[in-house]
Amino acid sequence: MSIGIPSTSTLNIETKDVQTAPGITLSQEQQTVVGSILDLFAGRPSLPKLALWRDDATFADPLTIATGRDRYAAQWYGLQSAFSEIERLHHQVKDAGNPILLDLKTRYVIKGINKEQTIQSVVAIHLDDQGKISKVEDKWDGKLPDGAISNAFRHLNAVTVPKIISVPKNAEEDAKRGN
Repeated sequence: MSIGIPSTSTLNIETKDVQTAPGITLSQEQQTVVGSILDLFAGRPSLPKLALWRDDATFADPLTIATGRDRYAAQWYGLQSAFSEIERLHHQVKDAGNPILLDLKTRYVIKGINKEQTIQSVVAIHLDDQGKISKVEDKWDGKLPDGAISNAFRHLNAVTVPKIISVPKNAEEDAKRGN
């Protein structure tokens, strides 16, 4: 399925114990991809982890539709700026097909106001024929909004966040942030 996806150790992926539903088995490449996605959701982005994504990939959740490396990378690096705490409460891969489907429950604490929010979502990880991530959909409560107004705001967010959040340009800048 994939051609030369680096290993979890090469990418410094922190989530090595990927939980799967009974009867679900992931290939080594799928383990690497899912581990990297779980790290991103935990606010632990890095340039090597984002190298698993296509340049034209899309990240979509109820707040954004971010297409293109500059836009989706800013979304992941933005988690570090927006939240003082991110705690994964549960995760489980429930389908190893394409997309890979992952149940995820995460607790976030918003910086500055200390408001806590728990989000239960189904994450769909779409891979291209080289095993690179082409799209990640984070469906809160299993759904994404659909409609002209909500989609307009989601696209606006995707354009605005990269203007506020800087993404490291190289490994040295990434390391300075602790990634």
